[in-house]
Amino acid sequence: MSALLPVYDRDLVIVSGRGARLTDADGKTYLDFAAGIGVNGLGYGDRKVTAAIRKQAGKLVHASNLYYSQPAQALADRLAGIAFPSKVFFCNSGTEAVEAAMKFARRIGGPAGRTEFVAFERGFHGRTMGALSLTWTEKYRTPFEPLVPGVRFCAWDDLTAAAAVIGSRTAAVFVEPVQGEGGVRVAPREFLQGLADLCRERGALLVSEEVQCGLGRTGALFAYQHAGIRPDILTLAKPLGGGLPLGAVLLREDLAGAIAVGDHGSTFGGNPVAAAAALAVLDRLTAPKFLDKVSQKGAYLRKGLNQIARKHPAIVQVRSAGLMVGIELQAAALPVVKALREKGILVTRAGDNVVRLLPPLVVKRKDIRQFLGAFDEVLATGAGAAPAPPPAVMVEGGSGGAVA
Repeated sequence: MSALLPVYDRDLVIVSGRGARLTDADGKTYLDFAAGIGVNGLGYGDRKVTAAIRKQAGKLVHASNLYYSQPAQALADRLAGIAFPSKVFFCNSGTEAVEAAMKFARRIGGPAGRTEFVAFERGFHGRTMGALSLTWTEKYRTPFEPLVPGVRFCAWDDLTAAAAVIGSRTAAVFVEPVQGEGGVRVAPREFLQGLADLCRERGALLVSEEVQCGLGRTGALFAYQHAGIRPDILTLAKPLGGGLPLGAVLLREDLAGAIAVGDHGSTFGGNPVAAAAALAVLDRLTAPKFLDKVSQKGAYLRKGLNQIARKHPAIVQVRSAGLMVGIELQAAALPVVKALREKGILVTRAGDNVVRLLPPLVVKRKDIRQFLGAFDEVLATGAGAAPAPPPAVMVEGGSGGAVA
């Protein structure tokens, strides 16, 4: 029996990976359409990322955060240059990035009495106490209550509901431009634009929470760019470190003066090796036509799924942005996930009845065709479909007619 604390339901031992494929301890190879839940955006064993890690590991693995490291400084400058004028805080994960964003928002708004937060139904922001307080799903929240007070939830894609809860005490509004755990729900452009206007009019900060949907996943470098807006705070993590633990918070430059020495910290945040890996990741993401190819492959995958949906009524809806896809089913998604695994394809769920696809951004079209073929075969078995209703029972009515 493993000494690992069983906080995850895991029974597969992975030993190696290359490109979009993983190999387990028994030698079986899998096509990974989950990419480490969005972490391995460049797949496994990317040569440039691996070379950057090796080179930096031979020079400096860690130094106290009382000092700068060259990779962390270079990465901060790079992120601020490709996003918006900002100051950058580094941490190790998405939930830590959200925690930092909460603290920064309160530090900025606190003197004016702005200590509350607004988040959205179906949103997921992490499992540490602050981030969990912004997470909507009851099963995650209830065992750990009481959580951080002052969080108000409102309906997704509803500006009227948002206007009712964003007020003079709101420090920040946290929104995922594409909800991941919440079922891969894509925020309409008009909703994000209206939300940005509301925040600006009412003095609240807008946080674009892009731990999962950022860094090329949607076909844009940052998902907020699809709406033509600019947030006050941006949170990043998952694919940033190329598989190494790394998160980042970008805080609008003109707001950063409110954050003082000692207000926050992270022992391992901006680790030189992880930062060097991230610089290599950004080199790949910003290469000419890279993001165009992500969009093209996302459209190719979506077209194939739409064709399958016309064959199988088990599919209720296909939702996507680039290579971030949610397939809502009539029934539970878990049997479909398990059946795909038996066919050598790894996917995840987003809620009880949504199959979530997060393939590496470098996935090939032949890999997409392999997935589509396997998915079609699985649905043909009846997996994911609602049980057929029982036959109508014919009962003789009082007037002699039959009543169904």
